[in-house]
Amino acid sequence: MPQFTVSTDARLTVDDITDRVRDAVDDVAPGPGERVCTVFVEHTTAGVVVNEAESRLLGDVEAYLSQIVPNERWDHDAIDDNADAHLRTLFLGNSVQVPVVGGDLTLGSWQSVLLVECDGPRQRTVRVVV
Repeated sequence: MPQFTVSTDARLTVDDITDRVRDAVDDVAPGPGERVCTVFVEHTTAGVVVNEAESRLLGDVEAYLSQIVPNERWDHDAIDDNADAHLRTLFLGNSVQVPVVGGDLTLGSWQSVLLVECDGPRQRTVRVVV
């Protein structure tokens, strides 16, 4: 099963990982046929979504997540001070599925696969299953 690592550089950030997912799909499922690709981040404080990778929108996503779950004092913070990150990823989910046709992801014109870091900076492992 292909996997790759993403190095994030901020507490809350959104990274476009579409090309890396495409490369992983190409390695395991080239050629004709229809398949389904699952992109999974194996962490509880990062998420994966499909959305537009326009820079202003990515900033809006970060601002929105900060607003819906403020970095307040949560009970879990007594352990490792990252409850806000866990709560934000509840809205995101840890995986997405994308159809693969003819060896390529079938994303819409403005769709990208995005890794949303909520507890960075960190190293995140992303798995791709086709």
